[in-house]
Amino acid sequence: MFFAQLKNELWKLFGKKRTYIGFGAFLLVQTILLLMFRYTNWQGQVERVLAGNGFLASDYISALTAALMMLMPQVLMLLPLYVALVGGDLVAKETEVGTLRMILSRPISRLRLLTVKWVAGMIFSALLVITLGIIALCFARVIFPWKGLFAFAPLRGTFGVFPAGEGLLLYSWSIMFVAANTIAQLSVAFMFSCFNIKPAAATILSLSYLFINMVMENIPFFEPYQDWFITHHFDCWLLVFRTPTPWPQILQSEAILLGISATAFVIGSMAFHLRDIKS
Repeated sequence: MFFAQLKNELWKLFGKKRTYIGFGAFLLVQTILLLMFRYTNWQGQVERVLAGNGFLASDYISALTAALMMLMPQVLMLLPLYVALVGGDLVAKETEVGTLRMILSRPISRLRLLTVKWVAGMIFSALLVITLGIIALCFARVIFPWKGLFAFAPLRGTFGVFPAGEGLLLYSWSIMFVAANTIAQLSVAFMFSCFNIKPAAATILSLSYLFINMVMENIPFFEPYQDWFITHHFDCWLLVFRTPTPWPQILQSEAILLGISATAFVIGSMAFHLRDIKS
């Protein structure tokens, strides 16, 4: 019965037009970024950084490098927006349109209902990130050759050059970690969606929570407390491209994000169970 309910929830989720807003936005943004990479001075800037560190630039101006550079701003700015949009709708929208009372009139517990919706949201988040990563790489391959990967994120202390095979493997790992980060973002939006508020309010609250974490993380006074901010752990996907890769630090951040996701689900479930919906 659980999988039958999950299938039905996925049909509902992917039957909504707003579910596809993120996919469409990523296609548009990636097209714009790719054209900028092709027709601006981006290649010259990358060549100067590589040459200044003793590397031959022609070996690393590639599809993998362009795809990774396209991912960075989208993961930072666009993913939280579209994930929060869907996560804030999962429960609150059912209340707003009046279908939640009908669903709860069936012999199904509130916990199972929330679990099904949460799992459906996680599947959506993973599909969104995987699609983003594949499309970025395919688009970049149309213009750039298949060569080594150059990863550069100075604010996070990431600098690495890798041959094509290793670069593709690390790129795939980074996509998996971005998917895990996105699930944590969705869980926060899902938690607010379980409260007695409108879907738009749940989305705004989840985005506000993320942006407050982002702002406080970048204030020098809070530097000793960075591990307490969820956005600090979101950057663990960039650590994959360090040499050597700090796997213990990455896994620690992912474990913390897993705990945040579980905690958000528990808080949301408690709030939902305390609500009087049938009256």
